[in-house]
Amino acid sequence: MRWLAIALLAAAPAFAQQEARSASGGEIRLLDKINGETTDISIGRGETKLFGRLSITLGDCRYPASNPNSDAFGWLEIRDVTSGDPAFSGWMIASSPALKAMDHPRYDVWLLRCSND
Repeated sequence: MRWLAIALLAAAPAFAQQEARSASGGEIRLLDKINGETTDISIGRGETKLFGRLSITLGDCRYPASNPNSDAFGWLEIRDVTSGDPAFSGWMIASSPALKAMDHPRYDVWLLRCSND
Protein backbone atom coordinates (compact mmCIF):
# COMPACT_ATOMS: atom_id res chain seq x y z
CA MET A 1 0.00 0.00 0.00
CA ARG A 2 2.91 2.31 0.74
CA TRP A 3 4.19 2.00 -2.85
CA LEU A 4 0.77 3.15 -4.10
CA ALA A 5 0.92 6.30 -1.99
CA ILE A 6 4.44 7.02 -3.22
CA ALA A 7 3.39 6.51 -6.85
CA LEU A 8 0.40 8.83 -6.42
CA LEU A 9 2.52 11.55 -4.84
CA ALA A 10 5.10 11.29 -7.62
CA ALA A 11 2.43 11.59 -10.33
CA ALA A 12 0.41 14.33 -8.61
CA PRO A 13 2.52 17.37 -9.61
CA ALA A 14 2.41 16.57 -13.34
CA PHE A 15 -1.29 15.76 -13.23
CA ALA A 16 -2.15 18.83 -11.13
CA GLN A 17 -0.37 21.21 -13.52
CA GLN A 18 -2.65 20.33 -16.44
CA GLU A 19 -5.72 22.43 -17.07
CA ALA A 20 -8.81 20.23 -16.97
CA ARG A 21 -12.14 20.75 -18.72
CA SER A 22 -15.49 19.29 -17.76
CA ALA A 23 -17.30 17.17 -20.31
CA SER A 24 -21.05 16.91 -20.70
CA GLY A 25 -20.92 13.22 -19.79
CA GLY A 26 -18.97 10.03 -19.76
CA GLU A 27 -18.92 6.39 -20.73
CA ILE A 28 -18.87 3.70 -18.08
CA ARG A 29 -18.28 -0.03 -18.40
CA LEU A 30 -20.02 -2.43 -16.05
CA LEU A 31 -19.15 -6.08 -15.46
CA ASP A 32 -21.64 -8.51 -13.94
CA LYS A 33 -19.32 -11.00 -12.20
CA ILE A 34 -22.05 -13.64 -11.98
CA ASN A 35 -22.74 -14.06 -15.70
CA GLY A 36 -19.55 -12.46 -17.07
CA GLU A 37 -21.40 -9.92 -19.24
CA THR A 38 -20.08 -6.41 -19.78
CA THR A 39 -22.24 -3.43 -20.64
CA ASP A 40 -21.18 0.06 -21.69
CA ILE A 41 -23.46 2.96 -20.80
CA SER A 42 -23.36 6.65 -21.63
CA ILE A 43 -24.29 8.93 -18.77
CA GLY A 44 -24.61 12.70 -18.58
CA ARG A 45 -23.04 14.92 -15.94
CA GLY A 46 -25.38 14.99 -12.95
CA GLU A 47 -27.44 12.10 -14.33
CA THR A 48 -28.30 8.90 -12.47
CA LYS A 49 -28.80 5.57 -14.22
CA LEU A 50 -29.82 2.18 -12.89
CA PHE A 51 -28.00 -1.01 -13.80
CA GLY A 52 -29.05 -4.20 -12.06
CA ARG A 53 -28.89 -3.43 -8.35
CA LEU A 54 -26.74 -0.33 -8.83
CA SER A 55 -27.69 3.33 -8.96
CA ILE A 56 -24.85 5.20 -10.72
CA THR A 57 -24.49 8.99 -10.65
CA LEU A 58 -21.83 10.87 -12.61
CA GLY A 59 -21.06 14.07 -10.73
CA ASP A 60 -18.44 15.34 -13.17
CA CYS A 61 -16.16 14.05 -15.89
CA ARG A 62 -12.93 15.93 -16.61
CA TYR A 63 -10.13 15.57 -19.12
CA PRO A 64 -6.84 17.41 -19.82
CA ALA A 65 -7.54 20.46 -22.01
CA SER A 66 -4.33 19.92 -23.97
CA ASN A 67 -5.15 16.29 -24.80
CA PRO A 68 -8.87 15.36 -24.75
CA ASN A 69 -8.08 11.72 -25.55
CA SER A 70 -5.81 11.42 -22.54
CA ASP A 71 -6.62 10.48 -18.94
CA ALA A 72 -10.22 11.18 -18.08
CA PHE A 73 -11.27 11.26 -14.46
CA GLY A 74 -14.81 11.25 -13.14
CA TRP A 75 -16.63 11.70 -9.86
CA LEU A 76 -18.89 8.69 -9.40
CA GLU A 77 -21.40 7.89 -6.70
CA ILE A 78 -22.63 4.32 -6.83
CA ARG A 79 -25.20 2.79 -4.48
CA ASP A 80 -26.60 -0.69 -4.11
CA VAL A 81 -30.37 -0.03 -4.34
CA THR A 82 -31.28 -3.18 -2.39
CA SER A 83 -29.42 -2.07 0.73
CA GLY A 84 -29.02 1.67 0.11
CA ASP A 85 -25.37 1.35 1.07
CA PRO A 86 -22.79 3.28 -0.94
CA ALA A 87 -20.61 0.96 -3.01
CA PHE A 88 -18.33 3.76 -4.24
CA SER A 89 -18.00 7.52 -3.92
CA GLY A 90 -15.08 9.46 -5.31
CA TRP A 91 -12.86 10.19 -8.28
CA MET A 92 -12.07 7.37 -10.67
CA ILE A 93 -9.27 7.70 -13.23
CA ALA A 94 -10.05 6.02 -16.56
CA SER A 95 -6.51 4.84 -17.20
CA SER A 96 -6.09 3.46 -13.66
CA PRO A 97 -9.46 2.43 -12.21
CA ALA A 98 -7.77 0.13 -9.69
CA LEU A 99 -6.23 3.12 -7.85
CA LYS A 100 -9.62 3.61 -6.22
CA ALA A 101 -11.77 0.64 -7.16
CA MET A 102 -15.36 -0.11 -6.31
CA ASP A 103 -15.78 -3.01 -3.88
CA HIS A 104 -19.01 -4.86 -4.68
CA PRO A 105 -19.66 -8.62 -4.56
CA ARG A 106 -21.47 -8.75 -7.93
CA TYR A 107 -20.43 -5.78 -10.07
CA ASP A 108 -17.29 -4.03 -11.26
CA VAL A 109 -17.65 -0.50 -12.63
CA TRP A 110 -15.02 1.68 -14.28
CA LEU A 111 -14.89 4.92 -16.21
CA LEU A 112 -13.83 4.55 -19.85
CA ARG A 113 -13.75 8.13 -21.08
CA CYS A 114 -15.42 11.52 -21.00
CA SER A 115 -17.71 12.49 -23.85
CA ASN A 116 -19.07 15.75 -25.22
CA ASP A 117 -22.29 15.92 -27.19
